[in-house]
Amino acid sequence: MRWKSRRSSSNIDDRRRVRIGRKAKGGGIISIVVVLLAMYFGVDPQMALQVADSVQGQGTTTQTVYQPTAEENQLAEFISVILADTEDTWHEIFQENGRRYQEPTLVLFTGAVQSACGSAQAAMGPFYCSRDSKVYIDLGFYQDLKSRHGAPGDFAQAYVIAHEVGHHVQHLLGISAQVHQARQKMNQAAGNALSVKLELQADCFAGVWAHHTEKAKQILEQGDVEEALTAASAIGDDRLQRETTGRVRPESFTHGTSKQRVYWFKKGLQQGSVQACNTFNS
Repeated sequence: MRWKSRRSSSNIDDRRRVRIGRKAKGGGIISIVVVLLAMYFGVDPQMALQVADSVQGQGTTTQTVYQPTAEENQLAEFISVILADTEDTWHEIFQENGRRYQEPTLVLFTGAVQSACGSAQAAMGPFYCSRDSKVYIDLGFYQDLKSRHGAPGDFAQAYVIAHEVGHHVQHLLGISAQVHQARQKMNQAAGNALSVKLELQADCFAGVWAHHTEKAKQILEQGDVEEALTAASAIGDDRLQRETTGRVRPESFTHGTSKQRVYWFKKGLQQGSVQACNTFNS
């Protein structure tokens, strides 16, 4: 992927020097277990973060001496460039539709982080918090993406950022709020199905970003699209459940199957249209 010598975003909040401690014994483990179990059974991750906070009590933060490696510095620079690309893309799309795009902040952290949605551990993976309009990423996730999920490559990493920014777009358009309200009136299985549609739309929005950025900046190199498709497939609910529990529970899906995630990313990439990403009527 061609990304060097391009504009970097100013919306990076680097908290890698900040460490969060817990007063409750085993608090970090509790937080991970609560959220992972919640996601497995179809609970909104943002709600799960709040539950984890209440279980483990208040946290303490400390400032530490942190010396990033050269590889980490390059990855942080890469993330900043990709975030800038999403800003360019969504500013243009929103302007074409008579709206104003409000840029999100991307928080880099190590180990654990405090967000407006609650505290989170790196093991939970990247997430978007609508309460503070911020995307949270621990750089260690990308090593897991490569080694644990078999999805290496810089374009796979870019896809993850674009997906989380896709949730920010949904927040700005009021889609996330509508889904949240609708889920309150549904049983768990129906609510999970609606969450899947929300996640698949974020995948499609990631494809829209790739379409417009490639058109404007010619970023793609041979094999890049395959990297993103591999990443989308690697984090499908069916594949993750099979790897972690040995069985698949479709009624508990909250993000979509590998096949669905690949399909919607490709649709956004090929058509480059927000209108093409109406997963709710599919």
